[in-house]
Amino acid sequence: MQSIKTIITILIVFFYGNVIAQTSYTPLGHKEYTLLERLEIKAKQPSFGASYQKPYNVRLLVKDTEVIDSLQRNNNRIAANISKIDKYNITRFLMTHKEYTSPNSSFNNKKTAFNVVEINQPKFFMAINPAVQVMYGAETDSKQSTYLMSAGLEARGLIGKKVAFNIYATGNKERTPAYVRAFTQKFHAVPGFANYNVTDSNAVQYFDVRGSVQWTLAKAIDMQLGYDRNFLGNGQRSLFLSDFSGSSLFFKTNLRLWRFNFESLYMQLNPQFGIVSKSNFKKYLRINTLSTDITKWLNVGIFDAVVFGREKQFELDYLLPFTFLRAMEQQAGSPDNALMGLNVKANINQQVQVYGQVVLDEFLLGEIKANRGWWANKFGYQLGVKYIDAFKINNLDLQAEINRTRPFTYTHFDSVSNYSHNNMPIAHPLGAGFQEYIVAAKYQPLQKLYLDAKMIYYYQGQDTAGQNMGTNILEDYKIRPTDYGWKVGSGNKATCFYFNANAAYEFRENLFIDAGITMRNYKLASGTSNNTVIFNVGFRWNITKRQYEF
Repeated sequence: MQSIKTIITILIVFFYGNVIAQTSYTPLGHKEYTLLERLEIKAKQPSFGASYQKPYNVRLLVKDTEVIDSLQRNNNRIAANISKIDKYNITRFLMTHKEYTSPNSSFNNKKTAFNVVEINQPKFFMAINPAVQVMYGAETDSKQSTYLMSAGLEARGLIGKKVAFNIYATGNKERTPAYVRAFTQKFHAVPGFANYNVTDSNAVQYFDVRGSVQWTLAKAIDMQLGYDRNFLGNGQRSLFLSDFSGSSLFFKTNLRLWRFNFESLYMQLNPQFGIVSKSNFKKYLRINTLSTDITKWLNVGIFDAVVFGREKQFELDYLLPFTFLRAMEQQAGSPDNALMGLNVKANINQQVQVYGQVVLDEFLLGEIKANRGWWANKFGYQLGVKYIDAFKINNLDLQAEINRTRPFTYTHFDSVSNYSHNNMPIAHPLGAGFQEYIVAAKYQPLQKLYLDAKMIYYYQGQDTAGQNMGTNILEDYKIRPTDYGWKVGSGNKATCFYFNANAAYEFRENLFIDAGITMRNYKLASGTSNNTVIFNVGFRWNITKRQYEF
């Protein structure tokens, strides 16, 4: 770890004198993602090409959004596709990020009334806002109510038009639904968070502290150093990298050349609690993603990753950004957990987006042809479609998605090298060995009213009689009952139906009143079942809504 810290420090010192611009990123789960995803489908702007790399680069998207705003104001052809609600959301987006708008922009010098504290000087910008949330719920499956209380602040700034930063810090106490508490007891983890304390009455307490510093080199290279979350994909889920396991220390570089976008990500992870055989080892994740706009409507990305543990230092073979990590891992004798994948996204007729992912952990073509269910054929896929302004109803967006992975995908023989962080999967929340179907809808009928609903159905094999059935990625894949006969659902087959609907009214910028209902029916083939209905109400200010969608 000391070596990577040294290298990052050298990079910062070496490049700082050449910094000519700045960047910032939209927090995952923010309402702005709905607007930006709609604009990506409607308007073919270059910065949206690599949209599967999240969080989004605000500086680049502000420039493209200004272009879209200018086109619709001048009654360009794009104006017919931009609804009144879209125009309202574009205005709010540009007002929120006015520090990145062009000098002659009408938003640039306006006072942003919804910032509690704002400093707007030629060489220094800073906005500070409270981050507060109170949610209360009643659950039919438990005599105890659910609740979530959070309090803290968020801040972002821009120094000398060169360096951007963001900070988010809250203290939190919550009592999660019964099925989430069962997850915590099984995996020693609270979804999205590493360190927590269990209090009386089944509640947990934890801090959520995130932050990063960002800078841009030579107009084409962005760098970010921080402790936060990252996501790779265009779907509800990701088979590459999701935010389910929580924040981590990372260093990221992004290079844009012509139609190509190359992102290199270095992350330090937390080995799993209670299972690690090499407790003195540090755990790391290295990811390269290369995407290209083959046309203005089609983007293809290559995913290359390796998880590994080392006792004293970061593996120097994985340090170079322009390398094939799988090849480097094999050259070293295949001691680590390497994965590869493909991400595809196509925007059709300014109304539909088709997307998908394929992840390859390990496989043999001969065994696939033999169709004997060999355990080490470890792979998965995602296929999805988004339909915006569905059925000619403005700002009604529909989405359907399928996710599937075979048993033992993401697992490893070394507990420090499996695809996990904080005892939770890095990619899909279900781990491995599942088939999942998702249907989601979002609707903004009024400027300040947000409605959404989501239905999920999945089945997955669970461990039975103490045998590893390949769905818990924390388990050693060497400990398995057989080599052949594996299929999705092997073991004690579990089926789950999940439905969630929410309504949110925005009284002022990022201050929401929320109400929602969740239904979850879970059943094991062995006969155990768990059915629950949860009602919740509350408010939140500058905080995204917390969900437990598994």
